[in-house]
Amino acid sequence: MLGRRWEPADSRRTPIPLCAGNEENRIDIQPAIGLFGLVLVVATLTASPDIVAEETVRDQASCSSGSLLVASPDWRDQVIYFAMIDRFENGDPRNDDQGAGEFDPADGRRYSGGDLAGITRRLDYIHELGATAVWVTPPVANQWWDARHQFSGYHGYWAENFMQVDAHYGSLADYQQLSRCLHSKQMFLIQDIVVNHVGNFFRYDGPLNPDKPEYNFQINRDAKPHGAPTQKPFSLNDVRKEKDRKAAVYHWTPSIVDYSDPAQVLNGQLADLDDLNTENTIVRKALRKSYAYWIREVGVDAYRVDTAFYVPPDFFDDFLRANDRKAPGILDVASQTGHDNFLLFGEGFALDAPYRDESARRIDHYLRDDQGKPRLPGMLNFPLYGSTLDVFARGRPTAVMAHRIRNMMQVHANPYLMPSFVDNHDVDRFLSSGSEAGLKQALLLIMTLPGIPVIYYGTEQGFSEQRAAMFASGFGSKGVDHFDRGAPLYRYLQRVIQLRRAHPLLSRSAPTVLAANAASSGALSYRYGEGDDALIIVFNSSDRPSLLAGVATGLAEGTQLTSVFSIDANQANAVVGEGGRLSMPLPARSGTVWKVDGAIKPGARLSKRIVIDALPRDPVSASLEVNGLAKGADRLRLVVDGDLPSATDLVVDKQGRWQASIDTSDFVDPDVEHELVAWSQTSSRVSSAQAFRVDRTWKDQVDIEDPADDDHGPNGHTLYPIDPLWTAKRPLDLRGVRVSTSGGSLRIVLTLRNLVAAWNPPNGFDHLATTIYVQLPNRNDGARVMPLQNAELPEAMRWHLRLRANGWSNRLTSADGASVDNEGTPLSPSAELKVDRATNTLRFTFAASALGHPATLSGTRLYVTTWDYDGGYRHLNPQPSSFEFGGGDGRKDPLIMDSSSVITLP
Repeated sequence: MLGRRWEPADSRRTPIPLCAGNEENRIDIQPAIGLFGLVLVVATLTASPDIVAEETVRDQASCSSGSLLVASPDWRDQVIYFAMIDRFENGDPRNDDQGAGEFDPADGRRYSGGDLAGITRRLDYIHELGATAVWVTPPVANQWWDARHQFSGYHGYWAENFMQVDAHYGSLADYQQLSRCLHSKQMFLIQDIVVNHVGNFFRYDGPLNPDKPEYNFQINRDAKPHGAPTQKPFSLNDVRKEKDRKAAVYHWTPSIVDYSDPAQVLNGQLADLDDLNTENTIVRKALRKSYAYWIREVGVDAYRVDTAFYVPPDFFDDFLRANDRKAPGILDVASQTGHDNFLLFGEGFALDAPYRDESARRIDHYLRDDQGKPRLPGMLNFPLYGSTLDVFARGRPTAVMAHRIRNMMQVHANPYLMPSFVDNHDVDRFLSSGSEAGLKQALLLIMTLPGIPVIYYGTEQGFSEQRAAMFASGFGSKGVDHFDRGAPLYRYLQRVIQLRRAHPLLSRSAPTVLAANAASSGALSYRYGEGDDALIIVFNSSDRPSLLAGVATGLAEGTQLTSVFSIDANQANAVVGEGGRLSMPLPARSGTVWKVDGAIKPGARLSKRIVIDALPRDPVSASLEVNGLAKGADRLRLVVDGDLPSATDLVVDKQGRWQASIDTSDFVDPDVEHELVAWSQTSSRVSSAQAFRVDRTWKDQVDIEDPADDDHGPNGHTLYPIDPLWTAKRPLDLRGVRVSTSGGSLRIVLTLRNLVAAWNPPNGFDHLATTIYVQLPNRNDGARVMPLQNAELPEAMRWHLRLRANGWSNRLTSADGASVDNEGTPLSPSAELKVDRATNTLRFTFAASALGHPATLSGTRLYVTTWDYDGGYRHLNPQPSSFEFGGGDGRKDPLIMDSSSVITLP
């Protein structure tokens, strides 16, 4: 679903209108193309010489004889490249502007010019990356412009005709050409489809009267190019007409306002998009016919199903398996065309908080019913995505990922057909919150776990903007084509995709988690296979070196491990140690895959032990005193939570005894259990781990009330979006800031007028993004600019750390590299976030390490702002719309609704 935060008909994934190709167009390109047909193809492709190079013409002509219909692959072996048609490549500029005011590459709300011919043109680029399938956003005829929301259907998810190709994207022949060229390269075509809604052609301007649904009903007469869908029965959309009302093609309902209400989710309008009555047999038949069409006419090999959560699960029993001679189920149609392994995977946008699985189980309910009967073959693995972001972008404990891996293998019957991803069109780019080093780890993770890896276009080029164009004339491209096969991430993905292809164990077997860090970023390890067939994968998610301490590998002592992949292409081989355990220092942000080579390396048995005496059972509030024994060692390192740079060096006395004091100033969560080991670097021996907890004392430094009802922007004229949740709840009204310290750690508690969570955000609140600027004491550097917010800090303040958090993100950056349009350098881990909706408070806790272990926090300055964020701070326009602010010019006016004063700690 485009517009993951349930935005209006703007950022939503929308089906693209199709300009139906006629029968003549379809026949022009057939397997027996002949010389005359080849001339026609070349003439068409060379009509825009500035766009299509001669080399491209030859490539496309050479694949025109490829088959439309091919047998299904084993989907476990595939790697998917996901391209948003409008933003990928412009193959034919003649179809860019359809004259509805919908085209403007300088405006992210409008069409940019990408089309199907553009994707065909760049297939070699995708193929050389290593992808074997291309997923395209809906290519169907769309609502081009919604004047009410000031947004276009460039993304393709606002259908007006499910059986036509959108004129912006080309013709049916263009779509067939893409299919043939893919198949000629042994690649496959995946089409995004929508079954829940069409575009925004009607609305309710007041409450619904269930007995008289025509009350408060309004037709959206400003919809372009048509005021209603042109395809029957979806054209029957005016409830004021008795015929349309009786046909009941739609749920005559207003927009969803409470996403926790199942009735609204299944029957209400999602972001003002007209909700189809998918319980109606007429609607079901029309949808089956519509999507059978693309399989038969274009040879589509798989479907991705948008907004699956917004139709009843049993809808898919009918959609896939209906026994209807005139409109059979999709699997039957696929089988008739030779697709005996046709894949459909649904989108259920739901993330689980760490160590929870409610969303995973909800997703599984769309894969099979309570009796285990299959529904959809696959679902996008959103919970895995959420944990990937938590661990590799936000620095959360690697135990979060260990839990997710175990859980997905337990909850889902067939996780191997669940596509996995690190970013897509509905979520922020990984690089908008994480580092390139973290992105490389995330990509290695999805390539070494069950599931079908998906690469979102532009990830291989280091994109940080959600929907920027790849081609030079498109939105956000900065005038540059981004098809660089020498780009570092492109080259890296080639390597990691080849790793997956070379080791089928990664796509067919079940991983066994070997190690994870319960307290912080650091080591994560899992194994595939047994004995000589085993592969061992090891990460260090920390930005600092970490210790892999005594991990039980399940292999024999002395087993040699040969490195078959490492992120830096430099990892040495390893040998399993005493007792089948593996201990070694791991470089920062490393990732390695070892293969058992079957050889056993004999080694001397070490009978000497390292022991830590029992630690206190009760939480400590200051330093931790530690004692122990080490026979035959004169020096040790005490390592907490694997963090090697913070390890305590100690000397062992002649009796083998040692003692040390551990600084606990970085440990700010009393619920976290920390792990301590003693390590002899010279002998690689490690003690058994000992656990302890820390509950530090916090002292309030500042408690400031912020004036009520001052949420009108710096000029006093900024207006909330007109969506009722904003105007009624006013969640951007900051009411107070309380700041506490504990040693070098910092805690900031924000009180808001209201905290809402209408969109089921994983962080526990939405309709709000708060940005906190921190100036550390006794420093003269830092930045004054407030990135992306069109402002500078007041009172000559300079910031060193900046935290931006909303329902889906929690990003900490330093001022290094910060500018008007750059948020600075990502830092990991980010602040710990706790949400209490009962008291309308957000609590952010910064460990001393995140602040650079300051000697004092006295003199620290803070500044807090509120706005909202979705792939960027929300737009500010002269007039507000459903999901955009009003009262200013977003190109120059501050994107601030409310703010604190500048706060200085005593």
